[in-house]
Amino acid sequence: MWPELMQTLVNNVGEGADHQKQASLTTIGFICDTDEAELRDSLAQHSNAILTAVVQGARKEETNDDVRNAAISALSDSLEFVRTNFENEGERNYIMQVICEATQATDNRIQQGAYGCLNRIMGLYYDKMRFYMEKALFGLTIQGMKSEEEDVAKLAVEFWCTVCEEEISIEDDNTQVRRHYERLHLFEHPYGYRLKVLIRQQAQAEGSTELREYFNFARVATQEVVPVLLELLAKQDEDAADDEYNISRAAYQCLQLWAQTVGSAVVPPVLAFVEKNLRSEDWHFRDAAVSAFGAIMEGPEEKILDPLVKQALPVLIGMMDDQVIQVKDSAAYALGRICEASSESIDAQNHLSPLISALFTGLSSHPKMASSCCWALMNLADRFAGDPGCNENPLSAHFQASVTHLLQVTER
Repeated sequence: MWPELMQTLVNNVGEGADHQKQASLTTIGFICDTDEAELRDSLAQHSNAILTAVVQGARKEETNDDVRNAAISALSDSLEFVRTNFENEGERNYIMQVICEATQATDNRIQQGAYGCLNRIMGLYYDKMRFYMEKALFGLTIQGMKSEEEDVAKLAVEFWCTVCEEEISIEDDNTQVRRHYERLHLFEHPYGYRLKVLIRQQAQAEGSTELREYFNFARVATQEVVPVLLELLAKQDEDAADDEYNISRAAYQCLQLWAQTVGSAVVPPVLAFVEKNLRSEDWHFRDAAVSAFGAIMEGPEEKILDPLVKQALPVLIGMMDDQVIQVKDSAAYALGRICEASSESIDAQNHLSPLISALFTGLSSHPKMASSCCWALMNLADRFAGDPGCNENPLSAHFQASVTHLLQVTER
């Protein structure tokens, strides 16, 4: 049944009227977006027909935007099934050309679909992306991040999120492989042969026998992409719901991942932005500066972050009294990030008392920042709890006041 149906759909895309093309491409996309193992195996056998149809509809020569949009969407759904085609350099080049051209379409739906495709391709075929990053994707995605259309900009930002996630995953996998090889080298004595065999078998079972290719895309792009992310942080919507995913929050998520991917290399551009905007008259930039500092608490070396955190803590505590609630909330969240990821930089003598006081004041002052303050306090308690069973710790002196504050909040 499936071969006949797929052939009919392909024929419709090539020869049918526009409404037939659009309906057939939408159907192909729905079929490809399946979780049924048997159907997925069948689809893989028809990858040539699927690819022929969707690429034909996605080309810039297609004059009907509805058809082209349906084709780009179907192409995204079918990317997993055209792996054989993607291994072929000529076919891969043509697919990438069609998608890159679609990022320049005048229809925002097509642009969004194209960046969505690039996102999926980076996740599925990272090892094939070096050539395309150098020739096109680097510039196209930065251009997309600067788009006035927020949905386009978010998808371009998410492309770099995917880059970071892939590179973090590759580094983890490669670290595992190196550990297996290190363990093997410990047993060069002939009597260690059987143990070496067992270690190899364990490595094969865990899928960690070869180093994966790692291109450092994020590190190479840091000086160009991170400043764009920092500017996007300042595009907050003060009316946005707490769970609304907008361009500012997409940029924050990407900056967090970037710090985890490139480590200390992210610090100089972020620090320059923070120093420039922390006292800005425009609350959007004050808020962005505070958020940016909190976003890089995980990734850079401790010896790099430690003096910066010690210097920033009094400033962030002071910003808990900002006139704008969004800035106060971001300051509380940044303090929570510090308490979670850089807690060793918090000095009990100098920082603890004003920090606890600011967080409890924030907890009582506005419902919007209550969760950020609670999270920061929980992380602070974890940091200074001391050994299990100890009679007192640095928080003991603040216990009575803390309980009083918490009871007052629960009564509201």
